[in-house]
Amino acid sequence: MFEVREMQDGTIYTVNLAQRHCDCSHFQVERLLCHHMLACCANQRLDWQVYVHDVYKMSEICKVYKGEFVPMGDPSTWDRYEGAKVIANWTLRRATKGRPKSTRYLNEMDSRDMRGPRRCTICGREGHSRSRCPQCAGPSSVRSH
Repeated sequence: MFEVREMQDGTIYTVNLAQRHCDCSHFQVERLLCHHMLACCANQRLDWQVYVHDVYKMSEICKVYKGEFVPMGDPSTWDRYEGAKVIANWTLRRATKGRPKSTRYLNEMDSRDMRGPRRCTICGREGHSRSRCPQCAGPSSVRSH
């Protein structure tokens, strides 16, 4: 049984290596060693690999691939599917084109009033930007700047 004190905030965690338990709950939830358990192993010169759960060991991972995988074959030979029809929800689809939407919370400094009116860098007039300037013939025209 050990007590481990966090250096940042002074929080004390109780670690029981025999029962594989730590108060931070990381080991119980993830089945991965937390830094409190690693500190105890280092302090007592114990092999930390003994406390790694079997599911993370290479011998267990290799067992997954020991089984035989049956080839799917030609799709034209498959039985016709008679189950429920799955319809995709297109509103949950991630947008692939364009600039990513900002996730920043806006405040009063972000309003157009605080920054002043929009001014075009081509003609110098207010109310539009260079991409919407009426002096340019169109998006395909070549601009010389």
